[in-house]
Amino acid sequence: MLTFRVCLDTYCQEIFSQLSTRLDMFSNTKLFRRLMSGAVCFPAPGVFDGFSARLAERTGAQILHASGGAISRAIGYSDTGLVTMTEMLGRIDEIIAACDAPVFADADTGFGNTTNAARTARCYHAAGVAGLHVEDQTFPKRCGHMSGVTIIPAQEMADKINAMKNKVGDDMLIAARTDAVSVEGLDAALHRMDLYVKAGADMAFVEGITNISEVRVIAAALPSVPLVFNQGNASSGGAINLDALAENAVRIALYPGDLQRGAGWAIQATMEAILKTNSTVSVANQMFTNAERDGLFDQD
Repeated sequence: MLTFRVCLDTYCQEIFSQLSTRLDMFSNTKLFRRLMSGAVCFPAPGVFDGFSARLAERTGAQILHASGGAISRAIGYSDTGLVTMTEMLGRIDEIIAACDAPVFADADTGFGNTTNAARTARCYHAAGVAGLHVEDQTFPKRCGHMSGVTIIPAQEMADKINAMKNKVGDDMLIAARTDAVSVEGLDAALHRMDLYVKAGADMAFVEGITNISEVRVIAAALPSVPLVFNQGNASSGGAINLDALAENAVRIALYPGDLQRGAGWAIQATMEAILKTNSTVSVANQMFTNAERDGLFDQD
């Protein structure tokens, strides 16, 4: 009898834990949708594991971007479509478990055809992702800032978005990304995006935009659609002011690689100090103390 009671208690605790997790996921989606319907542009740092997610959130990020490029590099590969959906999900699981902020995740091309994309949407939703972006590149994709980008027919992409939306409904926001600017030009990209929104996309992400004039054109062409903007030029002085972006319907400004580049610089500087001096004293004032590092995990 005692054994049965223990098993029942364990089972009830597990069910309660799963229910709490599902409620948290739903709450995050509601929060994300509310933020996207407002008038503010949120900076979303590209995180790539649980540690970077905790640190970004602790520093003040209200939305985290699970960057496909940063995750690929963290696993050990370039951003050229070499990481699988399940590998990406493994990192996204770490990120979501480590933070409370809504996670906006990179779904690349949906990792294949329309059927693959629908499965990706379902799996991302089950993981607790609040929103994702999916792009119209051919599979396997490559970083949008690299040469050699190729894109699929617009209707094929629209079919992907429709299939993904049918899997998740309103429980997760889907941002359609087009890489057509570098291939076909802005007008063609806007034609594609209009088709994608009609297919069910909640948000629009036109990659390859570098100035506020182009942002204004996109906002005018897609009234009432929340926009995503890539601040990929942030470290070269080409970042656009967040208030100016907000005035033109941009609700998320992505900084996909900057945290990782900063971390890479710090790791290399620390390693050089070790190799040169057998010590890290020379860079200690640029490092976390043990207490600062461990303070990230106080809630555990």
